[in-house]
Amino acid sequence: MKLKSLFVVCLFASASLFLSHEVGAQAAPQKIQIIAERFDFAPGEVTVKKGVPVTIVLTSKDVPHGVKFKDFNVVLDVKKGETKEVTFTPDKAGTFVGQCSVFCGSGHGAMKLTLHVTE
Repeated sequence: MKLKSLFVVCLFASASLFLSHEVGAQAAPQKIQIIAERFDFAPGEVTVKKGVPVTIVLTSKDVPHGVKFKDFNVVLDVKKGETKEVTFTPDKAGTFVGQCSVFCGSGHGAMKLTLHVTE
C-alpha cells in the first residue's frame, strides 16, 4: 500500500511540474521591434502565429507616429524619439494591414505595416 501511495504522490508531482512549465512557456509574448519614420515602418512586414501573444515595440525617429490594426482593436501612438509597446494575441489567421494612426505628413496614407498571422 505504501508503494502505491508513493507512486500516486510522484505522479501528481510530475503532472504539476509539467503543467506549470507549459503555462510558463506560453506566457512570454513574441517581441517585435518596429521603427516608424516618414513614411515607412521598418520592417514593413511581420509574421506571427495565431493564438500566440505578440508585443509590438514601436519607436518613432522623426515626428509623432502610430500604428493601428482595426482587426485586433490595437492602437499605439508614439511621440518623436519615444518608444512604447502594446501586447495582444491574434485570434484569427490571415493578412492584416495596419496604418499609421497619427497624421505625419503628405505620405501618411501610404504608411502601412503588414501583419501575416499563420495558423
